[in-house]
Amino acid sequence: MISRFRAFVRDRQRGGVNLVKGEMPVYIRLADSTIKRFPDLSDKWDHEYGVVLKGMEDLWKLTNNNKYFGYIKNSISPNISEDGEIKGYVLDTYEVDNINTGRVLFSLYHETGEERYKKAAYKLRSQFDTHPRTSFGNFLHKKAFKDIIFIDSVYMGLTFYAQFGKEFGDEEALDDAANQIINAANFNQNKETGLLVQGYNETKTEFWADPETGLSSSCWGRGLGWYSVGLLEVIEYLPELHPKRARLIEIFQSLMKGVVDVQDETGVWWQVLDKGHLEGNYLEASASSMFTYSLAKGVRLGFLDESYKDKALKAYDGLVEQFIEEDPDGEVHLVGTCKSGGLGVKDYRDGSFESYVCEETGVDDHKGVGAFLMAAVQVELLKGS
Repeated sequence: MISRFRAFVRDRQRGGVNLVKGEMPVYIRLADSTIKRFPDLSDKWDHEYGVVLKGMEDLWKLTNNNKYFGYIKNSISPNISEDGEIKGYVLDTYEVDNINTGRVLFSLYHETGEERYKKAAYKLRSQFDTHPRTSFGNFLHKKAFKDIIFIDSVYMGLTFYAQFGKEFGDEEALDDAANQIINAANFNQNKETGLLVQGYNETKTEFWADPETGLSSSCWGRGLGWYSVGLLEVIEYLPELHPKRARLIEIFQSLMKGVVDVQDETGVWWQVLDKGHLEGNYLEASASSMFTYSLAKGVRLGFLDESYKDKALKAYDGLVEQFIEEDPDGEVHLVGTCKSGGLGVKDYRDGSFESYVCEETGVDDHKGVGAFLMAAVQVELLKGS
């Protein structure tokens, strides 16, 4: 199917019509195509839905087009009762992924004034009061993952945690989120390259953990993408005089230098970031979108110098060139998103290069689409700044 899409677009472009890069911005066309394909995301409380809805939220704020806010509201509203109970959410499963969709509750509350959205946000916040932690204070990604840091948790849980702290004056949440991100960098970040591996196991007993360091062995693109976006957003939520803010900016700057060092000539990034030369590796859409977001927003907020602007713009051009396709009906699709990946759970997920590159890619995966929309918005804001 996808090869046919490519041939169609190529043939139309040869005829002098570039449909992918037409008058309407490609990110608008992708968003509208996504709404057409998935008109209702209210069937479950799902972290992947949360990613695409966050992309729609950013697009709504950029364009002031209430169609995108309406899509968010129609997807979330049926799941929130008047007393703030969330259909499909179970607190004591203690999975950080279950928090992510709650990020759109803040806009829903502010726009509608309905207390149920605020109550639902407090419900999610209460999970962190009893959520299992490592000995050094980081939330477990899942309660079954004992003594483990996964850097994915920064985006999935700590961004909501810090945003809640800013919105409702919860200084404990802000401090805790900052400390956990710093802990992850202290363990998982390579001081020479600036890149982070996905996992750290305190007991060094997991089959994917190095018996001496406790670290996993590869730099997985999307895992690090989650960390980079989450880190940047938490910095934004912290007060300027917060005692940990400078350290977080330092971590971000080191990470972005490392990310740029492994940027492919196409402008985008590989599934295993620093192994682009190895057979089997592939360019991956969601990680590439998240690094584009981080570069563009980092420059715009002044955390990165102007030399990174060209890298961000090249990255966005690469996203469109490598991952955007149009079908014969005029709908726009995002290809090349890793469907799933990680450490443990499945026997082959041992943190090796092979364990990541064997993962299949999908079309119009919510994780990729949401991240692409977020990246596109930041690039537009950067161009206008």
